[in-house]
Amino acid sequence: MTEPTPDHPVGPEAHDNRRQVLYWRLLARMFDREEQATLESASLAVVEDIGLPTAVLDPQTSIDSVVQRHPELAAEFDRLMVPEPDAGDRDRAAEVRRAALVSKVLLNVFDCAGPGAGSGTGNVTAGQLARWQSDADWLERALGCEPGGLRGGRAPGRGVSATGTGVGAPAPDLSRLIPEIGPELNAIEADLVRRMRLREVLADPQLAAKLTPSMSLIEQLLRDKDNLSGVALANAKSLIRRFVDEVAEVLRTQVAKATAGELDRSVPPKRVFRNLDLNRTIWKNLINWDPEEERLYVDRLFYRHTARRTTPSRLIVVVDQSGSMVDSMVNCTILASIFAGLPKVDVHLIAYDTQALDLTPWVHDPFETLLRTNLGGGTDGTVAMALAQPKIAEPRNTVVVWISDFYEWECERLFESMAAIHRSGAKFIPVGSVTSSGRGSVNPWFRERFKDLGAPVLSGHIRKLVHELKTFLA
Repeated sequence: MTEPTPDHPVGPEAHDNRRQVLYWRLLARMFDREEQATLESASLAVVEDIGLPTAVLDPQTSIDSVVQRHPELAAEFDRLMVPEPDAGDRDRAAEVRRAALVSKVLLNVFDCAGPGAGSGTGNVTAGQLARWQSDADWLERALGCEPGGLRGGRAPGRGVSATGTGVGAPAPDLSRLIPEIGPELNAIEADLVRRMRLREVLADPQLAAKLTPSMSLIEQLLRDKDNLSGVALANAKSLIRRFVDEVAEVLRTQVAKATAGELDRSVPPKRVFRNLDLNRTIWKNLINWDPEEERLYVDRLFYRHTARRTTPSRLIVVVDQSGSMVDSMVNCTILASIFAGLPKVDVHLIAYDTQALDLTPWVHDPFETLLRTNLGGGTDGTVAMALAQPKIAEPRNTVVVWISDFYEWECERLFESMAAIHRSGAKFIPVGSVTSSGRGSVNPWFRERFKDLGAPVLSGHIRKLVHELKTFLA
């Protein structure tokens, strides 16, 4: 690669060639285990010419390691892949640098020669899983998301190193941002978890401490919990508890914003100093202004109304706990517990596969609720309906949220029961997915009939369900 000089600066074509070299190497490494010597040497020359560390070409070196050695790169990785507004003339030199950093992020997460999904064989250590999760965090940050935002509803900032923020402009709409990438990341993580000797890792406190809770890991723990005991079971419960708390932190904020009711002006305001409406008090007492003394005499104080209208409501959440619905099961169990903590909201939780389980006694504790679930098996919604229908005492004051992919044994019978609930005056909300990625498959037979009924299937990010519930519970 020719060094630029004052007499021979790098021109637009040279910059374009450099960028193409980096992207051709990226494609070659993604789809071929054999290194292409020419592309490797050319890419090394490009990286050295533009002043980046050669570690950006090595997918075995984590992005955390690169950033720790070169802290100034943290800001460049953040929002690296977010489209920028058209500023007119292209900065081709910046495009080459961006291509090198983008290649680093993508190779570390998707490289088929590494411990990722492409290889599909061999054991994975807890350290390798933790490293991949960290690199996936950086990919999400490069896309303008919070770490974990595309893979699961973890608390903002989880896994962010001290050298980077992971924040910037307002978060993008995850339901529209590259819709396939969230599910693909989840699939890679699930494959890594599957290839890890999880029971052995859990039995070793030092190895277990390296695990970062994620939806894929929690699914595996919930499936295998009956085969764990002693130290392994204690470590598994600790990981589940951490994940539940992190997701709850995110959802609790969303629910708090959505369920603030209107001010109830029929309730007299509390006459305390923090409720004093100073502006209104001055305005109403201006008639008592004494211009000679330049003094305002206040004979009446005005206070702000703070009481909000709340309607006693019953929320019945029915969740399909078959293996394909694990993300929904975890999210909705936590969501139900949060709504159960609101005043005057009576929450009931039912989980089902071919049998139904009333989890209402534990609805306030999602951790205990999840430990009582039994993921897997088929689906028979009629057994859940038998538990749900008797709970509808006042239809006009009840909302039934039914979360499932609706691939059922007795479609006609179950749909008629759901239609009867809708016609009774209760609010019936069929939900196809409440995942973090917003991706889910719904039986088209049910989808069409719910649409004709006037209760279309709600699918997408869990925030959509929170928004739908707010009009009923506020």
